[in-house]
Amino acid sequence: MPEADLALLIAAAKIAGKIALSHWKASPQVWEKPDGQGPVSAADLEVNVALAAFLQAARPAYGWLSEETPDTAHRLSTPAQFVLDPIDGTRSFLQGDSAFSHALAVVQNGQVTAGVVYLPAMDKLYAASAQGPATLNGVEIRAAASAASARALTAKSTLAPEHWPGGVPDLNRHFRAGMAWRMCLVAEGAFDAMLTLRPSWEWDIAAGALIAQRAGARVSDRHGQDLRFNAADPRSAGVVAASPDLHADLVARLAPK
Repeated sequence: MPEADLALLIAAAKIAGKIALSHWKASPQVWEKPDGQGPVSAADLEVNVALAAFLQAARPAYGWLSEETPDTAHRLSTPAQFVLDPIDGTRSFLQGDSAFSHALAVVQNGQVTAGVVYLPAMDKLYAASAQGPATLNGVEIRAAASAASARALTAKSTLAPEHWPGGVPDLNRHFRAGMAWRMCLVAEGAFDAMLTLRPSWEWDIAAGALIAQRAGARVSDRHGQDLRFNAADPRSAGVVAASPDLHADLVARLAPK
């Protein structure tokens, strides 16, 4: 079933990409979400509606968790769930930057079984199932081994000394828009780690987490605990994704003494 679900997610991602590109650089209508949650555009909502129609028609028993759909407790009692972000990196999308993606996952028993991250403006499609390799445009990818001075995707504030009781790690810091793509960049070995210490929504991390794991990276919350999905509160305590040795060092440095 994971392979069938993966094929379904790939087809859905391509539908999403066509819709998003029809709005890209075309000044879609934009609103600000309440409580400082950032912008949402007509493109986000149109993609969300199309994905819901396509995916729920194919798997009517699956629950639904999307950034652009009000959440309900119904998904907690379903046998599997779609967890997705219609457009991850909305700010980049609205600025005409190509660094936006569609992040789609299937979750069963708290674990991601299929995941796709598609960047249509770059023609990059990352994918993985729980039993298969991580791929980029159909070619297997692998995460990098540990490096002496690791290249890490993270915000500047993450490296503030107060967050690191065990000492600030020697990281060569970079940043890219969209958490899903950051995890995929670790999966393909372009960067050695990505980390955020802030609570992280499941729809931002589910697909990318599986892709990074199947590429050989270790992925956890900031405390080193395995990520679990379809939680009543769909947020994790941050995310750390890196090669196993680097991951262990980062989590040890984050741990309180």
